[in-house]
Amino acid sequence: MPLKISICVVAALLASMAMSEVDYASARSLRKRMAGTVESQKFSPIWAPDGSALYYRHGGGVLRVDTQTGESESAIDTDVLAPFFQGNSPRIWRFEIDEKGDFLCLAAAKGQVRTLRVSSGKATGLKPEADPFALVPRKVGKQERSGTGHGSTQLFFVNNSTDPADIFWVDSSRIRKKFTTLAPGKTYIQNTTAGHVFLAGKLAFTATKKPGIAYLAAEPPKPIPVQAPKERMAIFKNHNLFSDGIQLTHDGSEEWKYCGPTYRSPDGRYLVAMREKAGTNRHIDLIESVPKDQLQPRRKSIRYPKPGDELNVRKPHLFDLETGKEIPLDDALFPNPWSLSGFYWNMDSTCFYFVYNERGHQTLRLLAIQTSTGKVASVVEETSPTFINYSQKWHLTYIDETGEAIWMSERNGWNHLYLVDLKTGGVAPVTTGKWVVRNVDHIDYEKRRIWFHAGGMLPDQDPYYLHYARINFDGTSLILLTEGNGTHELGFSPDRRFYIDTWSRVDQPPVHELRRSSDGKKVVDLGKADAAKLLAIHSHLPEPFAAKGRDGSTDIYGVIFRPSHFDPERKYPVLESIYAGPHDFFVPKAFNAYHSAQRLAELGFIVVQIDGMGTNWRSKKFHDVCWKNLKDSGFPDRIAWMKAAAAKYPFMDLSRVGIYGGSAGGQSAMRAVLDHSDFYKAAASDCGCHDNRMDKIWWNEAWMGWPVDESYAENSNAVDAHKLGGKLLLTVGLLDVNVDPSSTLQVVDALIKVDKDFEFIAFPSTGHGAGAGPYGQRRREEFFVRHLLTAENL
Repeated sequence: MPLKISICVVAALLASMAMSEVDYASARSLRKRMAGTVESQKFSPIWAPDGSALYYRHGGGVLRVDTQTGESESAIDTDVLAPFFQGNSPRIWRFEIDEKGDFLCLAAAKGQVRTLRVSSGKATGLKPEADPFALVPRKVGKQERSGTGHGSTQLFFVNNSTDPADIFWVDSSRIRKKFTTLAPGKTYIQNTTAGHVFLAGKLAFTATKKPGIAYLAAEPPKPIPVQAPKERMAIFKNHNLFSDGIQLTHDGSEEWKYCGPTYRSPDGRYLVAMREKAGTNRHIDLIESVPKDQLQPRRKSIRYPKPGDELNVRKPHLFDLETGKEIPLDDALFPNPWSLSGFYWNMDSTCFYFVYNERGHQTLRLLAIQTSTGKVASVVEETSPTFINYSQKWHLTYIDETGEAIWMSERNGWNHLYLVDLKTGGVAPVTTGKWVVRNVDHIDYEKRRIWFHAGGMLPDQDPYYLHYARINFDGTSLILLTEGNGTHELGFSPDRRFYIDTWSRVDQPPVHELRRSSDGKKVVDLGKADAAKLLAIHSHLPEPFAAKGRDGSTDIYGVIFRPSHFDPERKYPVLESIYAGPHDFFVPKAFNAYHSAQRLAELGFIVVQIDGMGTNWRSKKFHDVCWKNLKDSGFPDRIAWMKAAAAKYPFMDLSRVGIYGGSAGGQSAMRAVLDHSDFYKAAASDCGCHDNRMDKIWWNEAWMGWPVDESYAENSNAVDAHKLGGKLLLTVGLLDVNVDPSSTLQVVDALIKVDKDFEFIAFPSTGHGAGAGPYGQRRREEFFVRHLLTAENL
């Protein structure tokens, strides 16, 4: 009987064979090869206390820039430091200015490192015990391990002891790696990442964001004795409330107990405490199949409320401490709280304020309790037929002196700031327009000004780019502090008269500018990051791209990643990296030497990332697309965007489109091959929240609402498993405490029941994001190579 092998199977086998280990290794090493290839990416000056100048490292020395004129000059003559380095001119790695105006410099040359004080053109050395850049040591503990890391830095080991010392790096799994043995009197310089832990003899050091010195003869600081706390103004015994030795309540119980936090009025007469009704307190069980300390499996139980669960409910209670009596409160305006926040006493103790977020997130109220009567009144009320984005778009600042508050709301369809009169409940707009306030940066109460972050103020720019602005409380004198076509980060002088504006795009290395706050005008250019080394490795920077969405009028923004060996004459399969969680946007905006999507691109794909409708930080209408509709994931916008991109760039082969994502992105990735398998041919879904009834309560009720209704089942990948029409790789960590791993297992079960072919990897000892680990990434790469890269394109 002749052997029959399908053409597609042969093509897949040829593709896997043609992609060699060298190709995979090249892609996997890309991040390491691109690390450290951009110079002057960050700009971290030291400001003169009076704001008259700024100082920054340039080359091996320090430059001074006059903030009024923009003129620059050398601030430290490194020749003055040379005698401390056997006549060699050192490099200054870090410097500060002390209260006397002297420079404190961490300098190094020819394997030597010193901290020096420079005053009036003369340098003196500092002893280790007086070194402001010395890292604080600690005794090596049993649980030492490095954190995830946040920014490159340098660590200078100085063995000022009499014994040699072994230097170890400790990774995140507590595994030690020896770097060197440091002899007495010697120095060792280590490039590292802030948050990483190193061991030297009996001492442990943690690298900080700025370079520091690890003196090996240093003594760990002695622990500060903890003083016994003074008697608290309120305590709880047997679920009841006591204050100053007086029992204020007698009806507390385990099911309905009095608890903190407590808030005492400024005049000391009144006390607000909480009373909590116990909910169901759901737990889920995880099986640790391969414990590190034993052979047999272990069960792990974690608290994990899910949508629809009965929750613990807290409500405020008011007490008059002079009479020892409770002042009854009518809870009609706060009947079913999801959360209470924004607690505040006014200065004369006549009112207590708090914010009530009703479960279901469709009502949000700023409430005031009159202490004399216990009357509860609504000062501000927000309602929405969909949802109020309380977790990202919420700001409240009380202004004591004037009885006002700064409030954030989407009541006009865009996220803006409002000035609230706490006495009358009057709400006046501070900012307006078809753009959004992203955050409040600073409030000047004396001048009645607000400094804030915004998106979409410049109509000709990507609305996700972060810009800064300033405005008066009454909505006048709006001044935009940034203008460059990119996303911005500001660093202000101590008096906020000047600032450094660093802006970039994914295709534009950072630009540094000195600007003045009075009018936002530029004083002088301070330089640009140098990406020459990066471009020598990978000359194809990510490309921002915009196209119309499903409605034919709304701009949708994304980015295109090409491989370093890109050939415009070739046809490339397309992979979409998806995360459509409604709590934010996810397409990168700032310049970075490396993006994780570039690893897959390096294998011969075009990788795209897109923010479709339903994600955050556009209009309320744009955001509301996700309401009870997470399965939408912006797919109509994503597909329209890719078709527009392919029309401009024929090298994008839309007959071979794949998609991958984790967590909410895992949910969306699988949904792509359920509802849009005519477009997406393969999906890799990691630790997905495939059924929103199975996932954590806060995230899912925020967008799917409460109580749980039929929309939850309508958005379930498990319910719709029979619709699978493309290739699917499912991965999950069985110790996931973020998304219940049973969510993926229920999808697996549903697929089996409807006899669908798919691939599945369960990681017994891994938590959330298991598929993004080394093994999971390799299997994901091979999955897409098999199904989307054909022999003729290799």
